Amino acid sequence: MVFSSLIFLFQFLPLFLSVYFLAPSSMRNLVLLGASILFYAWGEPAYIVLLLFGLVFDYVNGRLIDRFRHRKALSRSILIFSVAGNLLILGFFKYAGFLVDNLNDWLALGWEAPDLTLPIGLSFYTFQSLSYVLDVYRGKAASQRNVLNFGTYVMMFPQLVAGPIVKYGDIARQLLFRRVGLSSFGKGAELFIRGLAKKVLIANNLGMLWTDVKTTPPTELAVLSAWLGIAAFALQIYFDFSGYSDMARGLARMLGFRLKINFNYPYMSRSVTEFWRRWHISLGSWFREYVYIPLGGNRRGFAYQLRNLAVVWLLTGLWHGASWNFAIWGLYFGFLVTMEKLFLLKWLERSKPMAHIYLILAVLSGWVWFEHENLADAIRFMGAMFGMVSNEWADNQAFYQLLTYGGLIAASAFCATSFPRKALLRFAHRKRRAASVLVPIVYAILLLLSTAYLVDETYNPFLYFRF
Repeated sequence: MVFSSLIFLFQFLPLFLSVYFLAPSSMRNLVLLGASILFYAWGEPAYIVLLLFGLVFDYVNGRLIDRFRHRKALSRSILIFSVAGNLLILGFFKYAGFLVDNLNDWLALGWEAPDLTLPIGLSFYTFQSLSYVLDVYRGKAASQRNVLNFGTYVMMFPQLVAGPIVKYGDIARQLLFRRVGLSSFGKGAELFIRGLAKKVLIANNLGMLWTDVKTTPPTELAVLSAWLGIAAFALQIYFDFSGYSDMARGLARMLGFRLKINFNYPYMSRSVTEFWRRWHISLGSWFREYVYIPLGGNRRGFAYQLRNLAVVWLLTGLWHGASWNFAIWGLYFGFLVTMEKLFLLKWLERSKPMAHIYLILAVLSGWVWFEHENLADAIRFMGAMFGMVSNEWADNQAFYQLLTYGGLIAASAFCATSFPRKALLRFAHRKRRAASVLVPIVYAILLLLSTAYLVDETYNPFLYFRF
């Protein structure tokens, strides 16, 4: 089940909200946990046991670490056991096939690679549980005594399958004490509808262009088509993932939880370093706090800092998938971040327009490696982008795509900036009475248009569900 489905919007969500708000406050975590189990089991009935096992596993380990905190060696051993257990589960389901395939290629072993379906949301909820155990060990969070409350933290369906990755300390108090007024509920509903519109009305339509371009052999692609296609994908994945994050945060707010922002207009950045501070913020924060800093960060000299950056970016790439294209994608951005630390940032600061152009070109090139699992296909597509595969800069197909999707790409690029939101806030501040009438109407129209789209269309993927 996905948020942008008619079943969720008009059956699951209304029924859940009715039961949730009719239940006494002391029972709401139980209602939320039960709904989360049903939500996950709807899409992954075979793996609900795995999720529940992980929940109990980390709950017990957190309690044991807290209990034996005064015995450093024992608590450290429990931490290692917990981290190893989580990573083994993640590694088995996500990377076993990749490892066996590569060993077969390198050593001609002839082993049969396991054919496993990746559990939905495995990378997200594994990292979330790991952050809890690590924070308990470091004394940054108290262990949760109530398994029901801990289960609500791990399995809360708004952010269970595609984040954002939530640190336990950020919502520990909210698990026990939260209030939902009409104003707060309304703001959550607005955020959810905004995310739904971003996903359904923008990302899905952009995805049609990218699908058309990606399925065309690179030798038949004009340069203009290649650039239109990768620009469409760059905007699609932004509106798809940020739209999901908005829906997750909106649903959580409707229930009384405040989750941190996960995207902050990344395409307005003027460097790759800044881009990754604005894109998938919860994942970047996770790697910085639990990998980069423990490795030493920048405290042990520049050589160690470069090593730490390489490790973090390789892991960031592989977190997204068990394929060499993701490893290359991660190291590619790690290289650019390193170059910026060495000298590029000083050059970029001299010209803001040139810095922004550099960022867009760097990110668009990076998305080529992200989206093409076959490295040869990625290389050929890069060749098409720079005129090294086809001699044509534009053809009839490219002009048709430009006329059909050019307006959508331009409008989407504008909506990927902070300007529309700032304009809306200024209008709401200056024309409060008009805004109090018009804003709800706008959101009602967005919901109506999104619903109409879902009724007629079957193309409705969530890109980050595969991670």
